[in-house]
Amino acid sequence: MKAKTNTEKIIFGLKVKQLRTRGGFSFADLSKSSGISLSYLNEIEKGKKFPKQDKVRNLALALGSTVEELTNQDLGRNLAPVTKLLQSNFLNELPLELFGIELSKVAEIIAQAPVQVGAFISTLLELSRSYALREESFYFAALRSYLELNENYFPELEQAVDAFTKKHRLPSIRPLPPRILRELLEKEYNYTVTEGLELHPDLAMLRSVYQPEKKRLVLNGALTPVQRGFQFGKEIGFNYLKLKERANTSSILRSRVFDEVLNHSKATYFSDALHIPREPFTEAVREFFARPAWSSDAFLDLMRRFNATPEMFYHRLTNVLPKFFGIKELFFLRFLHNPADDQFTIDKELHLERRHHPHENGLHEHYCRRWMSTGLLVEMTAAGETGIRVDAQISQYHDTPDAYLCLTMARTGYPTPDRNVSVTLGFLMKDELKETIAWATDPNIISRTVNTTCERCPIEDCQVRAAPPVIVEKRMRMKRVRAALGEL
Repeated sequence: MKAKTNTEKIIFGLKVKQLRTRGGFSFADLSKSSGISLSYLNEIEKGKKFPKQDKVRNLALALGSTVEELTNQDLGRNLAPVTKLLQSNFLNELPLELFGIELSKVAEIIAQAPVQVGAFISTLLELSRSYALREESFYFAALRSYLELNENYFPELEQAVDAFTKKHRLPSIRPLPPRILRELLEKEYNYTVTEGLELHPDLAMLRSVYQPEKKRLVLNGALTPVQRGFQFGKEIGFNYLKLKERANTSSILRSRVFDEVLNHSKATYFSDALHIPREPFTEAVREFFARPAWSSDAFLDLMRRFNATPEMFYHRLTNVLPKFFGIKELFFLRFLHNPADDQFTIDKELHLERRHHPHENGLHEHYCRRWMSTGLLVEMTAAGETGIRVDAQISQYHDTPDAYLCLTMARTGYPTPDRNVSVTLGFLMKDELKETIAWATDPNIISRTVNTTCERCPIEDCQVRAAPPVIVEKRMRMKRVRAALGEL
């Protein structure tokens, strides 16, 4: 008999429990009438075992059912959401083992209260449909949770980079010339590297496309040398780490399975660590933190010392700060800004230790323009400024005790001239942070009260408000209604 999948085992176990409870049979009753031991019945209902054909017949007979009814994939109307979830293969694609969870444990939870769990799953599916969430939305959320669980530091990837560097005798001095990595791709992994992606109007926003059947990497000709080097490093990462499931575009447009998202993250980590080696970078950051005062020029020089892009630089900071500096309560956000319609979107986000106040909002609301992340981009657009700007801000969140030291880099023309980007790293202001970063309380760093979105912000007389506080006004109306009802 063909081996049963985890999904088939779970559904079979749920059906056995469904029919057993419907018929009013105890485990002992069913064990006696079917000739199957109590322990084995327990394993069946937990979705861990699928009995052989003769035992399936015995179970069907004991439950007053048929083999066909017992082995089909229909759990009935009440458990339709559970069936849909299981048959979508979504649980199998998520690497539950990364979080120390066994699929059988999930099945056990479902089996304990199938109707209630079915209703809960139905609620989640309804919410995901209402907010247009796709499978990859869950994949990226799961990836962020995995990175946060590990404080975004992975010793095995660091060791792989060290081993690769030693094996190929890469120079210890940075920046690492892109030519060296290109030659390794061509000689070690039989790649062909070409350009011309920018000639395709619909692909100009991509940095590269990989054609696996030809082992050809097609680059966007507008890339800077450091951007080319990063793409080469990422391709080396896919090959050296033997990552099979992968996207063939520089950024994931639509993921098929979770492994694709996870492997993309690993290859990105590999390339960042290759270009920004851990030990010299950590020492350089320590020197920067020891400065007596904040300096945007010194921060920019630190990035340029390793010939990194802002994204590479900030990603590497999130790797080393929790591990080697004890700065664990931090967040990272990347904003994309379209000057034509003045719309902002967050396309990358990371929170360590807890969910911090600044976060993505999927309701098409207007992000607070008091944030340095958005404010710098607005200022650069208004001034027709090009290039890169760096600044710091103490962001005090309205009506909370929390303040963050935020370091922002904003630049124009990413990845095409009609779109700009900013990256921000925020540290929760605590006594320990002030001990680690000598200039954290520099009086020259502007302090500002901020909020999450304009629609939810009650701050009066805001000179940069992009939308009226409609959510606040709605809450106030409801408060007045409740007060009037109380009086009545």
